[in-house]
Amino acid sequence: MLPTDEQFTEAGKHWDLDALYTDLASAKGKRLTPVEKLHLRGLLCGCSPGEIAQQLGKNAKGVETDLCATLYRYVKGLVSKTDCKVENWRNITEWLEEAGYKNNFVESFAVDNLLPDKSMVNITNINIQSNQLVIVLNLRIPISDNSDKSSEIDHKI
Repeated sequence: MLPTDEQFTEAGKHWDLDALYTDLASAKGKRLTPVEKLHLRGLLCGCSPGEIAQQLGKNAKGVETDLCATLYRYVKGLVSKTDCKVENWRNITEWLEEAGYKNNFVESFAVDNLLPDKSMVNITNINIQSNQLVIVLNLRIPISDNSDKSSEIDHKI
C-alpha cells in the first residue's frame, strides 16, 4: 500500500505536524520520506508498530525495524535523548509531548445546548495526577416524575 496523507489523519488534530516534520528533517539532515511521515503519524495516533503494520498491510517486524533505523533515531536527536534507549514505542510520543509538539488546546462546546433548563454544572476540584488532568464536577439535572413534580438527582463524575 502506498503511503498517503489520508492515513492516520487524527494525528494532525493533536500534534503540530508541520513543526515536527521540519524539525525532524533538520535532525535527519534531509526531508522525511512519505513512509517516515506515515509511520510518525501512526505513532502519534497511539498505534503500536504492530498496529501500524496491520493497518498498512505490512510486516510488523519490518515496520519495527524501519522505526528503529529511522524515526526513533531522529526523535532521540531532536529531543536530546541520544543516550536514552527507546524502551517502548510510547517513549517517542512522550518525548515529543514533553518537547512541546502536542497541541494544548481544549475543544469547547456549549453545555447549555446539551442539558435541560435549570441544570447546573459545578466544578469542585481540578488537579493533575499521574500525568492526567482530573476534573471533579457536580452535575445537577432536574427531572420530572409521573406526577409532574420536579425533583433533582446529583451525579458525581
